[in-house]
Amino acid sequence: MTTRQELGDFNSIVCFKAVITGVEDTLGTDGAAVVFTRAGKVRGHNLVAELGLTDSNPSIDSVAGALNAAIGKDGTRLCSVDRSYMDGENVVVETHETVCMAGEQPGSTRECTFTLGAVWGALEAMTGKNYIGKHTESIVRGGTSDKFVFTPF
Repeated sequence: MTTRQELGDFNSIVCFKAVITGVEDTLGTDGAAVVFTRAGKVRGHNLVAELGLTDSNPSIDSVAGALNAAIGKDGTRLCSVDRSYMDGENVVVETHETVCMAGEQPGSTRECTFTLGAVWGALEAMTGKNYIGKHTESIVRGGTSDKFVFTPF
């Protein structure tokens, strides 16, 4: 369903990033991170509910495919979700082209807050488990992906 007849459902990254930097300017980096991570978590929970995947408890290896279909190139284009896997007790989700990191210069200290939150909320909604999420690796800081690690809570 398209919500805007003329312009469609998508807006520019430039405008989204202006929201991020404006909120950071108002609340500070840490305050903005809390707001955007929480907003992302709500989005992730709602997305999974819309898809009928709440408490579906998929294999962790298949989470990436489900998320990529919803928020990747053929979905809302929030990011590309490359893979998901277990690392000990932690769930790891590797992404690239996240909206949060778009346009960031090499070495940027920006954290991927909204996208982290969206993946986090979706993971919790699908598995019925609680996690603590962290953005641990970034492409702009030399990583091979924007990596999110979720530790059971």
